[in-house]
Order: sequence, then structure tokens, then C-alpha cells
Amino acid sequence: MATLGGIRESQGTQNSLEIDNLARFAVDEHNKKENSMIEFGRVVNTKEQVVAGTMYYITLEATDGGKKKTFEAKVWVKPWMNFKEVQEFKPVGDA
Repeated sequence: MATLGGIRESQGTQNSLEIDNLARFAVDEHNKKENSMIEFGRVVNTKEQVVAGTMYYITLEATDGGKKKTFEAKVWVKPWMNFKEVQEFKPVGDA
């Protein structure tokens, strides 16, 4: 059982379709907001935090301007409300 408020490593998420979809959603939302053309590559790592829903901390690789880069996305999900929102999306350096 998850500890309320504690951030923990997600188990078995590197090949998870749900996490891949959340990562793609984060990239798409970032592209819309910033008018950019980042292309999703793969999920590198995922952590999660139980809040009013779940906050996912996703480290992902994507291509930006032909260069592979690493980004961190923070996505808040409340499945009972059909709600998901990108809270933060930022680069963490070149891959």
C-alpha cells in the first residue's frame, strides 16, 4: 500500500503502456503550450506520489531539434474524474 504523500519508485513501469501514454501526453501538452516539436522516445524512470489521485514523476527521452534529450514531466492523474494534467515539464540535460 502506498504511503499518502510519499514519493516512491514505480515498479515495472518502463514497459507500461499507461506510463508511456502519460509520457506522450506530457510531450504533446508541452508541444502545444510552447509551440515546439519534441518527439517522444522512451520512458527512462517513473516515480509516483499518492495525492488526491496520483502524481507521476516521469523521466523520459525525447528528440528536440534532431538531438536526443532527457526531460522530466510531472503529471497529475485522477482517474475517477477522467482528469490528467501536466504540472511541470522541463529538460534535465542531453542524453
